[in-house]
Amino acid sequence: MMSHNTPVLSGIRILSLALNLPGPAALMRCQQMGAECVKLEPPANLPHNSSGDPMGSYQPNAYQTMHQGVRLVVADLKSTDGQNILHQELSQSHILITSFRPSAMRKLGLDWETLHQRYPHLNQIAIVGSPGARAEEPGHDLTYMAENDLITGLNLPPSLYADMAGSLLTTEAVLQLLLAQQKNSSAGEVAAGQYKEIALSDAAAYLALPRHWGLTTPGEAVGGGHAGYNVYACLDGRVAIAALEPHFALRLLQAAGQEPSAIAQIMQSSMHETIAKWVALHSCSQLENIAHTLDIPLHTLK
Repeated sequence: MMSHNTPVLSGIRILSLALNLPGPAALMRCQQMGAECVKLEPPANLPHNSSGDPMGSYQPNAYQTMHQGVRLVVADLKSTDGQNILHQELSQSHILITSFRPSAMRKLGLDWETLHQRYPHLNQIAIVGSPGARAEEPGHDLTYMAENDLITGLNLPPSLYADMAGSLLTTEAVLQLLLAQQKNSSAGEVAAGQYKEIALSDAAAYLALPRHWGLTTPGEAVGGGHAGYNVYACLDGRVAIAALEPHFALRLLQAAGQEPSAIAQIMQSSMHETIAKWVALHSCSQLENIAHTLDIPLHTLK
């Protein structure tokens, strides 16, 4: 359940042409913050498709969730009628969010230079795969994650991290551009709009910073080296223990029947074995009770 958001974007109108996940997820957050949100979608390209957004076909539940409160308009931007609809919406908007490659934007007459000349107060946020000259390269969440060393073995990540991080950076960009415009406005005159690019590969790189800094390198404290910060098998499932700080680690050692002096071995394999053997003797519910009693950060996975 999402928490209630303060309507800080009340009175702001956002138009989105962005499809799939990052753009709609950003629009969802903006709508929750009070913005009036409109999304233009292409016509459905197959008879069984209910939406021109691929997400509407392959994951309709996610699509419905992200578009609650968003006004949807169907427009073929390659047609005259579609262009008329687009420019009618643009003339009333504060922010435009796009997710096309730069070459596609130019073909549609929506490159920033053209847009800025026609709508000088409009801000644009362009979601692209990679920054700058690489914006034309094909890619997806998985390739951006791989590029930043966030793929383990042959396993797919459990979430679309780059896409979701990109949606947060897009929402942040909405706030940045509006704040800058507000600061630059004077005597009732609205300041000129600005262009901001959000690259999903940059979003993945931001998520990868702890790894780049060495925090999650195998053997480091939060990379599996600390016996109190790990995942262990228990009687009826698994348990994630995050007893990283000394006071939490001491309570974990107490629960496992160890002396406080044992904290000196907390980074050693022998202590991992000790904690693993202790955890293996307990059920999820027993571990939850111990954690509640001793105030240990722990979550069971049955």
